[in-house]
Amino acid sequence: MSQRVVVTGIGIYSCLGQNTGEVTQSLYAGKSGIIFDQQRKDFGFRSALTGMVQEPDLKNQLSRRQRLGMHQPAVYAYVATKEALDMSGLDIDFLEKSETGIIFGNDSTAASIIEAVDRAKEKKDTTLIGSGAIFQNMNSTVNMNLSTIFKLKGINFTLSAACASGSHSIGMGYLMISQGLQERVICGGAQEINPSSMASFDGLGTFSVRESEPQKASRPFDKDRDGLIPSGGAATVILESYEAAVKRGAPILAELIGYGFSSNGDHISNPNVDGQIRSLKMALKQAQVTTNEIDYINAHATSTVVGDGSEAKAIYDVFGADVPVSSTKSMTGHECWMAGASEIVYSILMMQHSFIAPNINFENPDEDSARINIIPETREQHINCFLSNSFGFGGTNSTLILKKV
Repeated sequence: MSQRVVVTGIGIYSCLGQNTGEVTQSLYAGKSGIIFDQQRKDFGFRSALTGMVQEPDLKNQLSRRQRLGMHQPAVYAYVATKEALDMSGLDIDFLEKSETGIIFGNDSTAASIIEAVDRAKEKKDTTLIGSGAIFQNMNSTVNMNLSTIFKLKGINFTLSAACASGSHSIGMGYLMISQGLQERVICGGAQEINPSSMASFDGLGTFSVRESEPQKASRPFDKDRDGLIPSGGAATVILESYEAAVKRGAPILAELIGYGFSSNGDHISNPNVDGQIRSLKMALKQAQVTTNEIDYINAHATSTVVGDGSEAKAIYDVFGADVPVSSTKSMTGHECWMAGASEIVYSILMMQHSFIAPNINFENPDEDSARINIIPETREQHINCFLSNSFGFGGTNSTLILKKV
């Protein structure tokens, strides 16, 4: 028999704030976290725009040995996960004695690899790279570090699915719990934000060059958009079976009721409307809800012409013109591997505080975006059930539906 799956904790470290309180305020205010980064311009970037994510100082929280194998993705993920665990009422003593799993989305650790190779070239001796480098370099760096720091004893693997990584990680955690294979899974997504991680992406020419107005550069669905803005950080969602959550008296923030997915089987980078529609319809069918029951859609929309247009067509095809839609990437930029997880956190915060965060910089609709109900300013609204889309390179699509309990 399928188990109900609920969210008992959330944590966030992003350009909108370093915790859920700060991020809630930024979402409500429609505050952008995008800046001009001179380091990128000096590096040779076509676009020097990025989400501003500060480096956390963990010296007072973790030992030197624990920090040794951590680079940006793991560092960010630790901060977000610590907040989520505290909210959920989970401590290391409990985690060490229970079968708690971790499935985290992460698809690169570029800077740590480059640093290790550069050190070896400089010293002409690989033994001088340092013992922590191997644990920083692997894509599973988040799972490696968090599973050992928090003494986790359940399922443990990293999910790599481009910009849908964070969403799929939550979806896989949902499937593990709903099938009775785990009682509890720590899910999320992490994204490094150093220049090394974004240089090849910048080289594709997909980043906005509106450098004179950084906070107006990310313009999902707007006719005058000229590209996305890279961003990063980490987001964590604690999933548990309803029974386990009730048994230990945990707070229940939301229930995850639907997970849809698909592969376009088409172009490696261009989106596909049919694939997105199949993901949306699968999530709705699994959740057993009608389109009229969805109060809000947090769109994947990254601020690219083709991507936003495809998603607007898919939303209109499935939902029609009425459901409120916004892309929080208008404020955050594209948080890539973490985006699918962070946008679940953002949407839960909206649901808790009864508002829809604005799709800022939406001034002129195009033919596709004019057909759907995009929310350009903060709206006070009760949200009982929301849907979040995530689409990635390689044609991977993920859709999650959550509701109040």
